[in-house]
Amino acid sequence: MIRILSSLGVVFAALFVASARGASVDVVVSAGALDRAATPVFFQLPKAMRQTPGYVLTEAESGTAIPVQVVPGRPPSVAWMVRDLPAGQTRRYRLQTADSPVAGENRVTCTDDGTRLTLSVGDREVLSYNHAVLPSPEGIDPVFAKSGHIHPMRTPAGRLVTDDFPPDHAHQHGIFFAWVNTTFEGRSVDFWNQAKKLGSIEHLKVINTVSGPVFGQFTVRLRHSDLTAPGGPEPVLEETWTVRAYDVEDPLLVDFLSDQRCVAKEPLVINEYHYGGLGLRGAREWFQQDGSDFLTSAGKIRASGNHTRARWVITHGRSEGQPAAVAVLGHPDNFRAPQHVRLHPTKPYFCFAPMVLGPFEIAPGKPYVSRYRYATWDGEPDSERADRLWQDYVEPAEVKVVEK
Repeated sequence: MIRILSSLGVVFAALFVASARGASVDVVVSAGALDRAATPVFFQLPKAMRQTPGYVLTEAESGTAIPVQVVPGRPPSVAWMVRDLPAGQTRRYRLQTADSPVAGENRVTCTDDGTRLTLSVGDREVLSYNHAVLPSPEGIDPVFAKSGHIHPMRTPAGRLVTDDFPPDHAHQHGIFFAWVNTTFEGRSVDFWNQAKKLGSIEHLKVINTVSGPVFGQFTVRLRHSDLTAPGGPEPVLEETWTVRAYDVEDPLLVDFLSDQRCVAKEPLVINEYHYGGLGLRGAREWFQQDGSDFLTSAGKIRASGNHTRARWVITHGRSEGQPAAVAVLGHPDNFRAPQHVRLHPTKPYFCFAPMVLGPFEIAPGKPYVSRYRYATWDGEPDSERADRLWQDYVEPAEVKVVEK
């Protein structure tokens, strides 16, 4: 489960009615040192409130009903959006169980058209995940056919911030996660550069999809295979993505969790190299466009930021004649955080590249887990906004149970 804003108080039975029907608990959300503009909050349910069909959440002071949604996972929790809570202030809520599911508008939806899963906020498409194999466009080698990647991703106004099958680098596919220079069972395997035919990454299955009043999400599984194995393609990694969009309209917010597990007997060794990992290919209009660039949390741009460490990276340019930006925020729990980044010197592409610091391995029984948050907006790169979003991501609002 994506760990975003889960600050849990100790829950005692005396704080709520023991029955699963009609049970309730009062909680207080504290903004802490940050202004909370549109923050997803997660609360782990007390045991006495877990076996129930539905929940009702109200603001204690006004009695206003607040959309609340159950989060898949164990232990169960619920989520809601906290809006306009200034730094240093608190807001009190009452969460009650209901005898039947509470009807409400699914503001954030996940739909499947048979080829891709699409997350939307209201009538705005946020992104699509391609679970079917997309053939290479005309004029591009069929070897670049691809599944298991995100494209398109859009701004609130619907402008593209990603590309797929770019003619100059057809192996770059929107948002993708691939290792480049690796060793497996003594063989060199490249999962990134498809034309080499050394490794492949493909969609395996859709695990679940969720639509709701607070968030929509999908969980999918991908397979990384060694194409050089003597007996034919050999699975090396199975990777699970959980991708979640929130009921936030500007910027659009998406959380991304990757869990990579070695399914072979031998570990996959990721060798020291200058790129590889979670990548993003920016909009096609940004290629060789004057003004298209990167901005990192350290204030670096394309010319100065390659192989520097960054908490976040903004990729930006003009789409349909208007400025557009996508920020990728790295979680501090990620391996070797803040991770080094590869900023391409001429193309609108970057990746988080932890192998810049040296080799590491993904071994059986030792998952490689990565967390990132994406934010898209219409406008120029904004370091102040990106800093605020990153702080909100990694310093969650505090949620505590209180006496009624």
